[in-house]
Amino acid sequence: MKSNVSPVSKAPAISSTTAALLSVLFTIIYVLPFYLSPATRPSRRLTRDAPSSIRARVRSVTFSSAICFCLTIYVLHQYGNASPKEILRLLGFWPISLFDTARTVLLVAILFAGPLFEYGIVEGCWKRWIRGREAYEILSSWIGYRNFVVGPVSEELIWRSLVIPLHVLAHFSEKQIVFLTPLYFGIAHVHHLYEFRLTHPRVPVSVAIFRSLFQFTYTSLFGFFAAFVFLRTGNVLSVTLVHALCNSLGLPRFWGRVGVEAGEPIGPPDTGKNYEDGGFYDTSKGVMWTVAYYIILIAGAIGFYLQLFSLTESSHALPVVLVKA
Repeated sequence: MKSNVSPVSKAPAISSTTAALLSVLFTIIYVLPFYLSPATRPSRRLTRDAPSSIRARVRSVTFSSAICFCLTIYVLHQYGNASPKEILRLLGFWPISLFDTARTVLLVAILFAGPLFEYGIVEGCWKRWIRGREAYEILSSWIGYRNFVVGPVSEELIWRSLVIPLHVLAHFSEKQIVFLTPLYFGIAHVHHLYEFRLTHPRVPVSVAIFRSLFQFTYTSLFGFFAAFVFLRTGNVLSVTLVHALCNSLGLPRFWGRVGVEAGEPIGPPDTGKNYEDGGFYDTSKGVMWTVAYYIILIAGAIGFYLQLFSLTESSHALPVVLVKA
C-alpha cells in the first residue's frame, strides 16, 4: 500500500494489546447500553425503528461516544504526549480540507455511478435531488435522521476517529490499521442478528445467520475503505459524508432489470406508470436502460480502482508506520 508519510521511529506509546482492548471496550460501550434499558432494548413489541426507540438510542450513543472520546483524549495526552494540536490532527478534526472531502465524495460517486444512474435518470429522482426534497423528506423522519446523521457521525467517530489513533500510537502498520480496525466495526453490527430474530421469529435460523454474516461482510468492506480514506486524508468529515452517502444508496443492483418497481410484473411500455410532480416515469423501461446500467456499473468500479490513490492523496495524512518490524 502506498503512502506519502514518513515512518515513525519512536517507540510505541501504548502496546498493541492495549490498543486492541480499548477498541473492544469502545465497541462494548457503544452497543451494550442498547440492551440495558427497556426504552432501547429490542423486543417483539418494540422494534429498533420505533421513534421512541430511536430517540432513546440517540441519547445512548451520544453518551457512549462522549465516554469513548474522553478516554481517547486521555490516552493520547497521557501516553502519547500529544499536544492539543496533535490530538486534533490524530482525531481527524483539524485541519479539515473541503477539497479533500469533495474528492473523496467524488470517488464514491464514481463507484456508485450505476445506482446514481438508476435512481437519478431511470427513476427520475434527479429533480428531487436538485430541489432538496429527497434530503428533506429523509432527514425529517426519525429513521432517516438515525441512518444518515446519527449513525454515520457516531460510528465514524468511534471506529475511525478514536480507534485508529490508538493503533497509530501502538505503531500498527498502515495495512494492519486498514484491515484490522474495521473488524471491530463489523462485529458491532452482529448484534442485529438478535434483533432480527426477535422481530422475524418465523425466518429460519440459517437464513438469519446468513443475513448477519452478509451484513458483517459488507460493513467490514466499507470499514476497510473508510479506514484507508481516514489514514490518507486525516479528515473525519470525509468518511462521515461517505458513510451517509453509502447508507443512502445501499448495495448496488447486481442482477435484474432497472426501472421496474419491486413486486410489479414487467409489462408493456404503457403500464406501470407512477405519477409525481404532475408527470410520470415509466417503471418498465426498455432493456437498453438495463444494459446501460450494467455498463456504467462496471465502468464505475474500474474508475474507482484507477482513481483510488489519486483522489485520496492529501498532505494531511496521518503519521503511520509503513512496515511494522
